[in-house]
Amino acid sequence: MEQSRLVIVMAHYNNPKGLEESITSIDEQINVDVIVVDDGSNSKPNEQLLNQIYKLGQIHFEYLDQNSGVGIAANLGLALALKKGYELIGRFDCGDLFMKDKCLKQLNYLDKNKDVKLLGTWANVIDNHGEFLHELKHPTDYESIKKKMYLNSMFLNPSVIFYSEIINTVGNYPLKYKRASQDYAFFFKVIKKFKSENYPEVLMDYISDPNSISTKKRRLQVFNRIRVIFDNFYFGLYPIYGLIRNTALLFVSRSFTTAIKKRFKLS
Repeated sequence: MEQSRLVIVMAHYNNPKGLEESITSIDEQINVDVIVVDDGSNSKPNEQLLNQIYKLGQIHFEYLDQNSGVGIAANLGLALALKKGYELIGRFDCGDLFMKDKCLKQLNYLDKNKDVKLLGTWANVIDNHGEFLHELKHPTDYESIKKKMYLNSMFLNPSVIFYSEIINTVGNYPLKYKRASQDYAFFFKVIKKFKSENYPEVLMDYISDPNSISTKKRRLQVFNRIRVIFDNFYFGLYPIYGLIRNTALLFVSRSFTTAIKKRFKLS
């Protein structure tokens, strides 16, 4: 099978079932290759099974000797994607699910809008029991994204597809924000150099997992988000409001904010 234009990079840690479910959900009319980087798991990916069930492209497996964090695992995947010459790179997290033709719709949009170099999508937020919580609908236009990035990330990391060439300019996921918010810092670097948008359609199910980094290390994530805002700060309404808002979030649980979003159908 010929190499695809697009490769999906996935970091895996002790979740072979979630990995299988996610890869199985890729349902496209185009070929899509996958890179799985195992982050020092005790429960390794079942390579034989995954190669049997996935027919849309090649799966490449890489293994870290010890658990090093999702940022290091993701960067290894990006480096492999560049080495293999993929034009486009997508991200995906174990347990999340793509909807039919998600990647095709994004690639078609990118082909028609050559100035856009990174494209995310909207998503349904689902709990780990399969219950719908709320929709996640980030702004679609570049100008709004640049302003509101100071409040929170305006991209859902496992939804994005971007041109691999941008890594040569902005670099990989910054590891100075250890164990949390590397994607937020990465997206800040991207939007400063390249036009970036969100596709205005719900194209994936994002699992709000109580064991995820955004839940278990929420205070660290919010603290690092504040650091990212400071690193990109200028005196303006959105940066100042973003600092105030995220400082307040240090004292509020994620379960509370999720309940508010569910109650008022907020993004």
